[in-house]
This record gives sequence, structure tokens and C-alpha cells, in this order.
Amino acid sequence: MSKPLDFAFLLSGQYHDALVAGLVTTLELSGLALAAALALGVIVAVLRLAPAAPPRWIAAVYIEFVRNTPLLVQLLFWYFGAPQLLPQPVLDWLYARNFEFAAAFVGLALYTAAFIAEDIRSGVRAIPRTQMEAARACGMHYLQAMRLVILPQALRAMVPPLVNQALNLVKNSSLAMAIGVAELMYQTREVESYTFRSFEAFAAATTLYLLLSLAITAGAAAYEWRATKHRVA
Repeated sequence: MSKPLDFAFLLSGQYHDALVAGLVTTLELSGLALAAALALGVIVAVLRLAPAAPPRWIAAVYIEFVRNTPLLVQLLFWYFGAPQLLPQPVLDWLYARNFEFAAAFVGLALYTAAFIAEDIRSGVRAIPRTQMEAARACGMHYLQAMRLVILPQALRAMVPPLVNQALNLVKNSSLAMAIGVAELMYQTREVESYTFRSFEAFAAATTLYLLLSLAITAGAAAYEWRATKHRVA
């Protein structure tokens, strides 16, 4: 006979605290990785669009490599594989200091940056080439023209795909449990294993992920509304 549903144990006490701690870790990991991915994505996109061939090749190799290998494999590589190249004292020091969070941050940031770079490149290519030509005619070099003229105009077209990447990053952060990061999914599994209430634990986690996604979507919608209002004004 199945047990009746009971969510009361998640509203207070140690299991509630565990889920809250996991949610906070998910927010920290996702926020830091997204900030790093945006910065790296801009750099990679600029290299991908550079007039010279070598920077374009380097950026293209990075993007294709990252986009065509599973994220889980990359996380496992950064946690188990890459550190093996370091001296043993350094390795011991890393593993004693929450290295799993740092490895997850690196893996998520590098993975997301490749997709963001392509979204930025698509946004930039939507800008007429005459904008770049006009900027260069005014004496700007390539990087100045991208920073001051092209990227600000392309931002409007980039908002929807960048929001999608933020949503994907939050959901992908659940894979960090594979290397021991105590994020939301990790804590949910812990609660489920101690209480044997699978439905309640995973329903709570699903609800929290849904709320995070809706908050990101609402924030993006508010930004687009304000931007549209200012353009009309």
C-alpha cells in the first residue's frame, strides 16, 4: 500500500534547510557561470568574426569541440581528468577546498560560452555591413567598432537566445551533482534517500526549477518591455 502524500516535512526542519541550501548553491553556480560565459562568449564571438583567419580558426575549433561533446563528460574531465596533470600536493590542496564547485563552474562556463558566442555572432551578422564600414571610415579599429557600434545594436536581437542560454544553464547545473556539488538536485537526492518520499522530493525540486526559469523569463520580458518603451519614447 502506497503512503499518502505529505509535503509537510519539506516546509521546515533539516530537509527544508537542505533544499534551501541546494537552491542557494544552484543560484551561485548558475550566476557565476553565466557571468563568466557571457564575458567569454563575447570574446569568442569577436574572434570568430575577426578579419584575420587564425583567430577565426581558433574560435571555431573551440566552439565545435565544446558543442559536440556532452556536458557531463566535460564536467567529469575538469574534476577528475585535468587535475591529474598537477603535482600531487596541489591536487590534494584542491580536493580539500571544495574543488568540485570550481570544476563545475569552469565546465558550465566554458560549455555555455560556446553557445553564447554563436548567438552573439548571429546577432552581429544581422547588423548591416555598412555599419562596420562606417565605423572603420571614422577611424575606429575592429575592436572599437565592435564595442562601440556593432554590439550595442546587436544586443536587441541577442536577448531572446541569451535568455534561452540562461535557462539552459540553470537546468544544466543539475549535472554538477555527478561530481559532488551539493546543488539542488544533489540535495533532493539526499532528501529522497533518507525519507523514501520520492514524489514529494522530486516534485519540490521540479517546482523550484520551474520557478527559477519563470523568474528568468519574467526578467527578460521586463527588460524587453523597457527597451521597447525607451525606443518608442
